[in-house]
Amino acid sequence: MPDDPRRYMQIAAFVRQGVTEGRWTPGEPVPSITTLSQQFEVNRRTAAKALTLLESEGLLTRIPGLGYYVNSPAPSGS
Repeated sequence: MPDDPRRYMQIAAFVRQGVTEGRWTPGEPVPSITTLSQQFEVNRRTAAKALTLLESEGLLTRIPGLGYYVNSPAPSGS
């Protein structure tokens, strides 16, 4: 996939890759909106949009007041 110029998509790809590579495992928090906004030098709203996208994909769960956590993988089965 070519690099998407939209910053929130770049942040989402960074977090998605971190989960895929095991940097953050199920039940662990991913970096906060504040951390991501500072790391990528973007507005907090941009970082929040990235995490909300990953939540809508089912990768993360938002716990109000605590942050975003990695979901357990869906059971694969036949």
